Amino acid sequence: MLQARQNAIIDFARQVGRVNVEELAAHFSVSPQTIRKDLNELCDRKLLTRIHGGAVLTSGVENVGYEARRVIASHEKAAIGQKAAELIPNSASLFINIGTTTEAVAQALLQHSGLMVITNNINVANTMRMHPSIEVVIAGGVLRHADGGIVGEAAVDFIRQFKVDFAIIGASAIDEDGALLDYDYREVKVAQAIIENARHVILVSDSTKFERTAPVRIGHLSQVDTFVTDECYVPSIRRIAEENEVRILETGR
Repeated sequence: MLQARQNAIIDFARQVGRVNVEELAAHFSVSPQTIRKDLNELCDRKLLTRIHGGAVLTSGVENVGYEARRVIASHEKAAIGQKAAELIPNSASLFINIGTTTEAVAQALLQHSGLMVITNNINVANTMRMHPSIEVVIAGGVLRHADGGIVGEAAVDFIRQFKVDFAIIGASAIDEDGALLDYDYREVKVAQAIIENARHVILVSDSTKFERTAPVRIGHLSQVDTFVTDECYVPSIRRIAEENEVRILETGR
């Protein structure tokens, strides 16, 4: 049976997606060593996955809640968004798909002018709609209540009408073999259409995605032109990027 403190740790992880050793130690008034022991036991039970300084919810067939995803690596995502936005010139056309990191890119693009942004992300549309120098085009389809994503065949057909300069895409997980993964096959179909209809594909993803898994394949790192992350510490990913001329930009270095 789990201890009451371990159950509380799981509850925290469900709320925010990620827990930190020092913060948990302060909250429960116990030593960091005690929390590390708790986390190790929870990881042994496959309830959490250890990361540097803490743990994240173990991936399964369902993604972490939207509000929790916004909190996870929020500073890293903001830096990634800024770096990716620097790659986009004024007066460019681009896709932006579903994801909290792609939303960070949208926020960083607000200083641009003359953009045409096609998106299946209601949050991106709301972020950019007040800026008269940015034209926002929203895909039709099924609105996913959990995160404001628009998915389904109608969205796929809509995306296929365009051929744009750039695509900003995210992924829920990145496998060591370079597979880009997600949870919703309907969302994946839209992401695949976005990749196919952009001249330059920019993958934006923080390094926690190397520690997660998801069941549905979006595509492969080799289909990406530029990968923007906070840190790429997985040797196989660096090798795949080099072999396929994928540029890696790390905001943490």
